[in-house]
Amino acid sequence: MKKIIGIGNALVDTLATIDNDELLHTFGLPKGSMTLISDEEQQRIQSCFESLNATQATGGSAGNTMLALANLGMRPGFIGAVGNDATGRLFANNCKAKGIEPYLVQLPQQSGIAYTFISPDGERTFATYLGAAAMISPEYLTEEMLHGYDYLYVEGYLVQNHALILRAMELAKQVGVKVCLDLASYNIVEADRDFFRQLVTEYVDIVFANEEEAKSLTGYTPDKALEHIHEMCHIAVVKLGRKGSSAMCDGHKVFAEAMPVKNVVDTTAAGDFYAAGVMYGLMHDCKLEQCAAIGTILAGHVIQTVGTKLDTCVWDKIKLEIKQIIGC
Repeated sequence: MKKIIGIGNALVDTLATIDNDELLHTFGLPKGSMTLISDEEQQRIQSCFESLNATQATGGSAGNTMLALANLGMRPGFIGAVGNDATGRLFANNCKAKGIEPYLVQLPQQSGIAYTFISPDGERTFATYLGAAAMISPEYLTEEMLHGYDYLYVEGYLVQNHALILRAMELAKQVGVKVCLDLASYNIVEADRDFFRQLVTEYVDIVFANEEEAKSLTGYTPDKALEHIHEMCHIAVVKLGRKGSSAMCDGHKVFAEAMPVKNVVDTTAAGDFYAAGVMYGLMHDCKLEQCAAIGTILAGHVIQTVGTKLDTCVWDKIKLEIKQIIGC
């Protein structure tokens, strides 16, 4: 069976549902985006969350994708950094409990936290305190970490550390591991567009983007953006939210309808779970249409709950739906 390892910011999501978007304006957070925050901002937002009946779950973009794959019976790995604190121990223990092989370096800084504001329409906005997650050194990465894996999944939020993301992709190429990149957030792409284009052109085999991220990278609307990204890499995927998703490989374009959902509770990790579904399909040698359909299933289920924790019965239902798609 093919295997995948992710590298990303090891974060614990602290999630709270808000009655309206006033708090987003108070903290200067663009709705639907991810904003990095300072120590001072972290303290202010932490104080706010203490009165919001918040919940916690392990998170981070790549971490969410590996978590979903682990729940589907895969044995993924994860590379990241945490602090020597309760938050870091929560992240490490959850990886082990779910069957994710953790390659975690422990640093003196506080572990990273992603404060997640969930608006009434289910849209999520992140205020991310990276802490130890941002301090991982490129020298920590070795070829040995990638041995036995077929894919390296890289979250775009790592782009604040050019040296780290370049070393990870260069090592992958050296050992014949395919590179997948999720573009992370439209404002992140806009701030470092040239570097993202360099990565996609020189190293990346598979790109995941939503329509805003695709436009930030290419300047085009979704369909043309999909084609443009495909010209730079082997497989391009553009997620369109309620409108579905499009994917392109070897000049072949497919479209998948979104899963009908009556009540969208929280869109946290929808894109991460979608990517997990696509990667699950690719690792089982499925057709592109099947990969997109599996991604749709995972995304459709995770947006019906707060955070990323799905009940066992839900995972059993997901597995049955996947089985019906791939016929085994």
